[in-house]
Amino acid sequence: HPTSDIGNNVTIEAGAIIEAGVVIRESTFIGANVFIGKNTKIGSECKIYQNVVVYKNILIGNKVIIHGSAVIGCDGYGFIKDKDQNFKIPQTGTVLIGNDVEIGANSVIDRATIGETIIGDMSKLDNLVHVGHNVQIGSGCLITAQVGIAGSAKIGGDCQIGGQAGIVPHVDIGSGSIIAAKSGVTKS
Repeated sequence: HPTSDIGNNVTIEAGAIIEAGVVIRESTFIGANVFIGKNTKIGSECKIYQNVVVYKNILIGNKVIIHGSAVIGCDGYGFIKDKDQNFKIPQTGTVLIGNDVEIGANSVIDRATIGETIIGDMSKLDNLVHVGHNVQIGSGCLITAQVGIAGSAKIGGDCQIGGQAGIVPHVDIGSGSIIAAKSGVTKS
């Protein structure tokens, strides 16, 4: 879009869509068929690989790597039941991704209902990780494949979470915690 602000030495491959008000800082790579929604800000020296979708109003730090077909900022799972109908709760928040974060292929990070979903600096998410709305992940966390983190969970810094582990909503996980593969975390 003509109102986007593209820094020096940015590569944008064929088929990418950059919407109004987007800022992309210097030396960032945008792969083929990437979608970047309105008013999203992407730092310098990032690599956003093919077919990634970044919704509107997302903030991405410097030196972030997002692998193919990941989705950042889609609606969180928010519904309320009234009689025989399920009504959608608007998801109006954002996602903040810190510096030096890596997000694996086909991972999904939901936008916050209100406020922010946060991925802390230097955290590394493997392929097929799901981060629910309003989750806060501290810095330096290592999260392996097929982990599911439900809404509003808070994970301290330097945690390690093994493959296929699941974390229920609204729990606090202390810094330095290690969660083994296929664990189910039901309490803080």
